[in-house]
This record gives sequence, C-alpha cells and structure tokens, in this order.
Amino acid sequence: MRRWTWKGKTGIASLAVVVLLGSVVLTYFWQMRMQKPFEVNMAAMQHMSGMNGHEHGTMHNATTIGLQPTQSCEAMTEKAGNEPVREYELTAAQHEKKLDNGQTEQVWAFNGITPGPEIRVTEGERVRIVLKNTDIKEGVTIHWHGIILPCSQDGVAGVTQEAVKPGEQFTYEFIADHPGTYWYHSHQASSVQVEKGLLGKLIIEPLKKRLEYKQEEALLIQQLNGTWLMNGSTKSLNIQAGPGKAVRLRMINAANETETISVNGAAYRIIAMDGHDLHEPGLLENVQFQIAAGQRYDLLLRMPQEGKAIVETDSGLRAVLGAGSDPKPRSDYSLFDWTNYGAPDPLAPVGNLIIDKSYTLELGQKLFVKSINGKSFHEIPPIVVKEGQRVKLTIINNGGGDHPFHLHGHVFQVLSRNGHPLTGSSVILDTLATQEGESYEVYVMADNPGLWMMHCHNLRHSSMGMSMMLNYEGISTPYRVGTKSGNLPDL
Repeated sequence: MRRWTWKGKTGIASLAVVVLLGSVVLTYFWQMRMQKPFEVNMAAMQHMSGMNGHEHGTMHNATTIGLQPTQSCEAMTEKAGNEPVREYELTAAQHEKKLDNGQTEQVWAFNGITPGPEIRVTEGERVRIVLKNTDIKEGVTIHWHGIILPCSQDGVAGVTQEAVKPGEQFTYEFIADHPGTYWYHSHQASSVQVEKGLLGKLIIEPLKKRLEYKQEEALLIQQLNGTWLMNGSTKSLNIQAGPGKAVRLRMINAANETETISVNGAAYRIIAMDGHDLHEPGLLENVQFQIAAGQRYDLLLRMPQEGKAIVETDSGLRAVLGAGSDPKPRSDYSLFDWTNYGAPDPLAPVGNLIIDKSYTLELGQKLFVKSINGKSFHEIPPIVVKEGQRVKLTIINNGGGDHPFHLHGHVFQVLSRNGHPLTGSSVILDTLATQEGESYEVYVMADNPGLWMMHCHNLRHSSMGMSMMLNYEGISTPYRVGTKSGNLPDL
C-alpha cells in the first residue's frame, strides 16, 4: 500500500487549487460571453429548443421554424390621432454632482439632474419625448418602465432601436392610456447607466380621481454609484402637509435591492401597485411593506391632527411629513401581505380563466451566472406567442437572492403564491417580487404584438444572465444585440 509523502500531499492540494481556480476563471469568462455576445438577433431565436409550452392539454415546442416575418418592430408606432400632445426633451450627459452629504460623484444625468425631470401627463395625452445624447459614448436609450406602448418605443438597445450615440437623438411617442405611477431609465448597459443616474419619474394622472386627496408627492429611491438617495437627497425630505390632510404618496424603487418601508404616525392604505388600483384597500396601522426593485406602491395616508408622519426605509432614507413633534419610535411592525389584502373584485374574476399556453420559468444561480431554466440571456429560448393567446407563467425562485421579475409591454394578473390563490383584491403588476423558495402563477394576455424583454429588475442579476424574450410570431427587428453593434441592453 502506497503511503503519500508530505510533498505528494502538497502537490495534490496545489493541483486541486489550480483546478478550482481554473473552473472559477472559465465560469467567469463564460458569464462575460453571456454579457457580451458578438451579434444576436433577438427576434430570430425561435430555432432554439428547450422552452416548451402546454397548449390545450398537449405539449408542443415553442418554435416557429420556417415562419416568415410579417411585420417589423421598428414599424409598430402609435397611429396619428387628435390627442393633446405633451412634449419633453431629455439630454443625457456626464456631470459632476455634489451630494447634500458633501461627497462629489461623477454621474450621468438627464438634463443635468438625477433623478431626471419628472414627466407628468394626463391620461389620454400623446407623449412625445426627444432624447439627445451629449457625451455618453456607449450610447443611451429610454425604457418607459410599466408603460404599455408600441414595440418600437420600448427603448431596448438592439431590440427596438439602436443605442443613441453622442451627437444623435431619438424621438419616443406613445399614448398615456393607463393612469398610474411609472418611471423611466436607460436600457443600454442598464446595470451601469441606471446606477450612474440615468432615470426619472413618470406619472400619468387620471382624468377623474377615484379617491379624494388634496396633496400628492412622488418619492423615488435610487442608488447613485452605491449611495442611497430619495429624490436625489441623502438626508430626510421635509414635506409640508397640514393636520388631517389626505396625502397620496407615489413610491418608486429604482434601486436594485428590495426595500422595507415603515410608516409611523399615521394610518394608511395601499391603493395601487405598479400603477394599478387595488379593490377596497383596508386601513393599515403598524404595518411595514416591501417594495422590490422596479416596483411602485401608491399610499393614501391621513395626516395626524398633531405632529408628523414619517416614512422610512431600511436603508435609512426618510420622508417627514408635517410639523410638530415626531411620533414615538416603534419596532412592533407586522409585514404587509398583498395576497390577502382588500376584497375580490366581482368584475375581475380569476376562477374561470381560459389558458392557451403554460410555461415554467425557474430563476436560479450557478456561481457567477444568474439563469432561467438553467440557461442565461440569449441562450434562453424565448416564449413565442400569437396575438390573443392567454398565457400562464409559473415563476419559481430557486435561489440567488430576490428576483423582481419584470415583463415589458404587458401587465399580468397574479393568480397564486406557493400554490395558494389570492384571496383579496385582484393584483395587476408588471414587476413581480419573488424571494428564494417562492413560486407564483401569473396570467398574461398576449395583446400587444412585438418583441418584449423579460428579466430580473435587480439589474446586476439581469447583467449576469437573468434576461429572456417574449416574442410574437412573425415580428422581426432590423437591430442586433452584441459587441458588433454596441447594443448591450443588459450589460
């Protein structure tokens, strides 16, 4: 029997370390290949196998081999109408910004500020925004997060347009059909450009208020080069609000991490999620709620007759409403559960929904790579649908952190969490917060033909591969993703 010497054992250990390091390096560079393919046509991926759907009880492969394109995404625009027009101009450029905590940051900003100018329009208006790029050499786009619009206006570099290079411009145009709280951000190298400051608020006011309130405030949370800000400030925001006044708070999480929000000093209702009203929302006291990356929550609170109301995040950001004394600090909050909040809407039943196609998306991680069904980015077969089909997605978080899953160009109705149907209000979202071990079923109506990204809105996860496509049959694009074109939407 051979006895291993000290030198032999050391040699084996060294070899093991080399093999391990080699595996790590190879995996790392495989991830880089995912981030930076040479050239990919995101509309011509239907030949890929593996994304199987279930249609009318039989399994089929979601491919369209031999299907001839019938329409280009580029040609899909809002038809001319008589709507009133609201015009804006957003210029992207590099700036030096001094924060109110004294530190100086090199930022990329729209019109010299971050967050960029608030765009506030009224339901039914035609919105026209001219994007200009001064000196962002990688190029810039604008994605209108949560807005239902034509494919050509979605602002995804290499899918719906070319990235706008320095000295160039691009005009976006869409109808503000759906009132609610939204936001906008660059979708070229999004994990980099959003953190550098290329983002802003987008509010669509309803023609007629459903609830009564005299004041509203929009609060946007972001991480600017790693620094937490609320409406561009590192310090408490002081908001004037009179005693007993009803205030609507539109809260937007434009950071990568899930934020836990507490409201102290006033009871409140959560009246909308992702821009969609909740039915008969109940009064909440001593309740915290979690808002994932990309999500929006609208709150309606009534100011106390005496003293302040304080809205605070677990990252230390605060908005102080009113004057007088602070409410007593508290730590006995319960956690908001949106799956049983409010009341079922008799006009939006879910029990008899007809499903044409079903898909399962397993969100996970392998070392440096974030994956969907074990694959990453352009290697993930797309979901392919026809207009009018009713689609059920089962979304499972198998690990790698919170994965707020965002679908472009559509909304979806949440049917169940962990196998349990929702028992409260119908919940319509465009960004679904998922935590490790959770599973959800959601219902999507395929009613907006185009080429649409689906991805984790922790944009670092998206850049690591957790991004795929929902494509309609017959839709093409003249644009390409990759280093050849310079269009890298999820880098």
